[in-house]
Amino acid sequence: MGKTALLVIDVQAGMFDPSDPVHEGEALLGVISGLIEKARAAGAPVIYIQHDAGPGKPLAHGAPGWEIHPAIAPGPDDVVVGKRTPDSFHETSLQQELQADGVSKLILCGIQTDYCVDTTCRRAFSQGYDVTLVSDGHSTWGSKHLTADQIRAHHNRVLRAFADVRPASEVAFME
Repeated sequence: MGKTALLVIDVQAGMFDPSDPVHEGEALLGVISGLIEKARAAGAPVIYIQHDAGPGKPLAHGAPGWEIHPAIAPGPDDVVVGKRTPDSFHETSLQQELQADGVSKLILCGIQTDYCVDTTCRRAFSQGYDVTLVSDGHSTWGSKHLTADQIRAHHNRVLRAFADVRPASEVAFME
């Protein structure tokens, strides 16, 4: 059995813009910070995914919103993988990073529940990883039809087909 890694998806400064912040962003940062602490204490790799939305967008490479949120900033031993689509594996170095480190289990958290978290969860499962989705470790924005809480609850239910879905308090990092 291989290593377990924590995958922190798109927790970037732009997602917390005061004009339209991600739902329950401060609580999310607390949960993710706790997961990062547990992962580092166990010697598990922490991998950050950083979305580049392209020129002129708030998450454009190099823009202030593109930076990983400072409350959970990468440490010197952490890996940062850039991406341009909702799929953290598509045209990125993620698969190579995981294989090089002997990772077979992924613990997923981050933003945005209904796009990048969902897509990466499904793709990780299809790539053969043992996936855990942290049920209180992802967030999104409400839509015209659903609240952010409804979207998160729906995805926590649906993604059980691809992942073990559990709260951060039940997540353990072991080899």
